[in-house]
Amino acid sequence: MNRRKHVDARKAFGEAVRELRRAKGLSQEALADLAEIHRTYIGDIERGARNVCLQNMTRIAKALGVPLSQVVLNMEERS
Repeated sequence: MNRRKHVDARKAFGEAVRELRRAKGLSQEALADLAEIHRTYIGDIERGARNVCLQNMTRIAKALGVPLSQVVLNMEERS
């Protein structure tokens, strides 16, 4: 049986977004503006407090200048 620690998908996605955002030198506010999403929503995502819909995941990835698959790959590396 696989006994790896289970990581919440919301938290892992948020951490991946935060890492990519920081690597691009963007503030939460700048990312929110580029993604046309409210700044507090980005903060909630990064803390793992939101279950992000596919449409917003796509907006965030586009705003970060990466394919959504890259965000998901980064997320999966955490789980």
